[in-house]
Amino acid sequence: VGRDFIRVNVGCGQTPTTGWRNLDNSPSLRLARVRFVPSILRRAGLIDDRQHEFMQFAQKRNIEYCNATQRLPFPDAEVSIVYSSHMLEHLDRIDAQHFLREVFRVLRSGGAIRLAVPDLKRQAERYLEHGDADAFVAGSLMAVPRPRSLRTQIAQLTVGPRHHQWMYDGPSLCRLLETLGFERCDVVPPGETRLPNVGELNLRERQGESVYVEGFKP
Repeated sequence: VGRDFIRVNVGCGQTPTTGWRNLDNSPSLRLARVRFVPSILRRAGLIDDRQHEFMQFAQKRNIEYCNATQRLPFPDAEVSIVYSSHMLEHLDRIDAQHFLREVFRVLRSGGAIRLAVPDLKRQAERYLEHGDADAFVAGSLMAVPRPRSLRTQIAQLTVGPRHHQWMYDGPSLCRLLETLGFERCDVVPPGETRLPNVGELNLRERQGESVYVEGFKP
């Protein structure tokens, strides 16, 4: 793959992809850049071991901070592929459209997007099979307790909110992409892709709960 073939993983979290530009919006990434801050927060008990380890991990793997709902750090029509896994559901409908418009802007003609999100259809089928409403609502992560202690409030500031703002199935996600100008949008099975040169991208990421959709910029 040449240098001009740019692949971007947006919202990579703890699963950055080798050979790709890896972006995430966790406030931890900004704090991690300031020397000694992660250690100070850990000693003060304001972040736990997992959050401290993520800060260290992000530094080593060169994960870049980016608020993808505002602007992706690329000129128009420069990127070949954008991948995002289990991020879109954390955005409300307006922010989701802002993000996808940014993806459309930075993609070259013929460039592609691949999205992995929790599959609402699969969750609904499990509910209909087992009839457990509490498990269905809890599994959707649409309703979570608000942080009540100072520690949990600070933790949310450092790692960001973890609940879901919207849910999708394959057809609804395809429709969203098509309304924003993408074409040839379709659900693809886990482990398969229509995208070229994906390298080490995990095509089965969170396979047990996900639906995968790909689309192309005309």
